[in-house]
Amino acid sequence: MNSILFLVLYLGTVNLIAFSLMGIDKRKARMRAFRIPEITLFSSAIIGGSIGAIIGMYFFRHKTKHWYFVYGMPLILILQIALVVVLIKMPIQISFM
Repeated sequence: MNSILFLVLYLGTVNLIAFSLMGIDKRKARMRAFRIPEITLFSSAIIGGSIGAIIGMYFFRHKTKHWYFVYGMPLILILQIALVVVLIKMPIQISFM
């Protein structure tokens, strides 16, 4: 499998999961059921699902009153973008496969 295709599939899957976790947790909050831990929501963003988590946060109007989500999720995305820029600018060739 091409490394770019693998990366796109991975990021698509992780972002879909992060988006879904926000929706599931919002539903559980309304039902006063056992909630998804916040560390799980942040972990899904850290492993590449930050865009899905941010979109899910505002789509489901979930965790938007918590400053650490409002500022933390975009900060994770900015750091991920910076990491990609640094990796692209490196004079070393990086291959995933």
